Amino acid sequence: MALVKTQTDEPITVDARQAGRDCASLMVQLAASDPTARRWAARDLVDCPDAAPALVARLKQEADVSVREVILTTLTSLGDATAVAGLVDCLRSEDVALRNEAIEAMQKLPDAVAPMMRGLLADSDPDVRIFAVNILESLCHPEVETWLIEVIDRDSHVNVCGTAVDLLGEVGTVSARESLLRLQVRFADEPYIRFATDLALGRLREA
Repeated sequence: MALVKTQTDEPITVDARQAGRDCASLMVQLAASDPTARRWAARDLVDCPDAAPALVARLKQEADVSVREVILTTLTSLGDATAVAGLVDCLRSEDVALRNEAIEAMQKLPDAVAPMMRGLLADSDPDVRIFAVNILESLCHPEVETWLIEVIDRDSHVNVCGTAVDLLGEVGTVSARESLLRLQVRFADEPYIRFATDLALGRLREA
């Protein structure tokens, strides 16, 4: 006997826009109780040049992962000063997921992030300096090695230097050799720095 499909009267949820699409309405919908409405609003705000402040504010309190993803995509597309400043501010969040999402978003904005990179690498909070080095990991910018060399020449925090050395082992050239050797002397009592610098020195490429 052939199987007969069971019929259901349950309504089908349609992921479609349900409200006004002007910029003012979209910003209001960012606070809607329905995550689908928030997701559509975050997506459509990409066409609203002044949307970054509202998107950043929503990002810091948004619990739905799919909405956060869309907000970050829109902020990356906008890429203006407010969007980047909002992402930088997320680096100081206690929310680990939000920090990591901000790092990934900033890695996609090399031209917008580059002017503030030296400031981030000199931040008073060593955790922010480490996150800044993490951003450099995938930041396609010609100054990445220079910034990393400056870190290991100047930073006094062993964990910040260790993170920079790890990345120099991947992207460094012979230009980093003298700085790596000086770092070994400066942190002579730190076994990990010795290990990491030896590894990086062995991987340096020709400039």
